Amino acid sequence: MKTLKLLSAIFLGSLLLTSCVAEVIIEEDVFFDEPSISLNSLLTNYEIWYVDIERTRGNGEIPFLQSAFTVSFRNGTFFANNNLVGMGSNGGGFGLDVGFYDTFRMELDISHDIDGTYELVITQISNNEIEVYDRISNTSYFLIGYQRNNFDYDRVFYDNIHYFLQEYETWEKVFTSDYGALNEFDNENYLKFAYFGSGENFKSSRDQNGFSIDDIYYDYIGHYEVNDIVNNFYGKTLTLDYDYLGNEFFELSVINDSKIELFHPASETVYQFVGRGLIQFKNAKSGQQTQNQTKRIKKADFLKLSK
Repeated sequence: MKTLKLLSAIFLGSLLLTSCVAEVIIEEDVFFDEPSISLNSLLTNYEIWYVDIERTRGNGEIPFLQSAFTVSFRNGTFFANNNLVGMGSNGGGFGLDVGFYDTFRMELDISHDIDGTYELVITQISNNEIEVYDRISNTSYFLIGYQRNNFDYDRVFYDNIHYFLQEYETWEKVFTSDYGALNEFDNENYLKFAYFGSGENFKSSRDQNGFSIDDIYYDYIGHYEVNDIVNNFYGKTLTLDYDYLGNEFFELSVINDSKIELFHPASETVYQFVGRGLIQFKNAKSGQQTQNQTKRIKKADFLKLSK
């Protein structure tokens, strides 16, 4: 009998204890990390966002970032500098209107005129650096923010001269110096630069000046290369590698957005070429080359400017 009472007491105590435990509810506050600044404020705090293409991660691409040197976010309108020609002056330095955008928390929705709609995730890395991540392609781009008055448009231009040469359908010779030894290049009147395959290709023509762009016949084809001149930031060299015909070497300088000068050291002759048929990379029409097609090789390193 005592054993039965003892078991009954233990059983009853267990029920009471279980009942008490079941009624204890512990509530904890749930906190959500809120960004210290809204995404829209972050994007508009800087007038120019430089696309640091060398830091891109992933095997895919966001076409409108791959094709841009800079982008800007202004009151819902998305701007981009896709061309070196006119950089710093187009759209007051912002570039051209290429779409519109909206923000929600740290997500950025961009509706691009050509490439369509993208839902992107933004991570702030520092005061003026963000990561732009595309879930679909698993690709990240890194953008550095500047104001227009401290952004070095010239540095971007000269770091990417090879793209500048590609922004015209052809370059027509308009000047040959009276001095300098006679040489084969005296007969070349048109140069065409384009990206192709694993190398940068060019064509040259001996057609007379004034030909329609579509009527020019290119006699020669080869590869070209642009390199820096040591201790001369604004000076470049241009090597034209004619297939089976040897090389022509020049010192290249830019006169303005549509004119270049080539000095030929071997003959000491100076030539000037004017760009014809600007290729506007805002929105390529059917069959027209896009800026994205010219940038499969990543841009040259852009030295970060002082904050």
